[in-house]
Amino acid sequence: MQTASIIVHGGAGPLREENVQPARAGCREAAAAGWEVLKNGGAALDAVVAAVTCLENNSVFNAGTGAALNADGCIQLDASIMNGDELKAGAVAAVERVRNPIQLARMVLEDGRHVLLVAGGAERFAREHGVESCDPSELITELRRERWEAKHGTVGCVARDAQGRFAAGTSTGGISGMLPGRVGDSPQIGSGTYASDVGGVSCTGIGEDIIRVVLAKWAVDRLDTGLDATQAAKAAIEIFSRQTSSEAGLIVIDNHSRAGFARNTSHMPVAWVTGDDDIHVDV
Repeated sequence: MQTASIIVHGGAGPLREENVQPARAGCREAAAAGWEVLKNGGAALDAVVAAVTCLENNSVFNAGTGAALNADGCIQLDASIMNGDELKAGAVAAVERVRNPIQLARMVLEDGRHVLLVAGGAERFAREHGVESCDPSELITELRRERWEAKHGTVGCVARDAQGRFAAGTSTGGISGMLPGRVGDSPQIGSGTYASDVGGVSCTGIGEDIIRVVLAKWAVDRLDTGLDATQAAKAAIEIFSRQTSSEAGLIVIDNHSRAGFARNTSHMPVAWVTGDDDIHVDV
């Protein structure tokens, strides 16, 4: 049996002082939800879905309920998930009537015919597969409508289960005021999310620049050269900063179940568990 581990993030970027504790608490709660799956022998994929669903349901974060409003004042959600041992992946983008897009991305992965479904096609797939739908207005919080400004950030999770299998998932509401139909890095396999048999990564930050670097796959490839999770995360942020002068963060788990993270922003709330019941938190 391998040592299981999990790490979650709540997005990279500025964080108001009054949101620091709620972000810490939200990440801790999500890590605990995922760890409950792992410590009972569950699969990494199930742990990632449990953790990210928890984050999507927490209005502190820009994913699911309370996500950012686009230029038309609407919410459009993106998510992806990847199972490292089989390189199976599923993703959805620009969905408006799905409460938990990470669960829909999981269904795309399980279905196996496609990797990425978008907009109305993704919502039809959700109805056909029993994924909970909702009225778009249920996802918009009054605070978000009043402020119509960026809230802290994209969410994600990476897990390794006791069988040594990796999974990674990412979910987001995008950026405030974005053009309708804009798709960032979060649902793009290799850019915002990637997992293989050597590790897993979830990214957050300026999506257009993360896409250009294909940041998640770049970081996983560093694990294959022998770097540990922290070293790979730091190396990824170094090259990202050098090539783009932009902002990002990422979380990583390596083949020894070590969790690592790095950012070039002022904040990125994270919580992780590596082999025991102690949940560690950083912002």
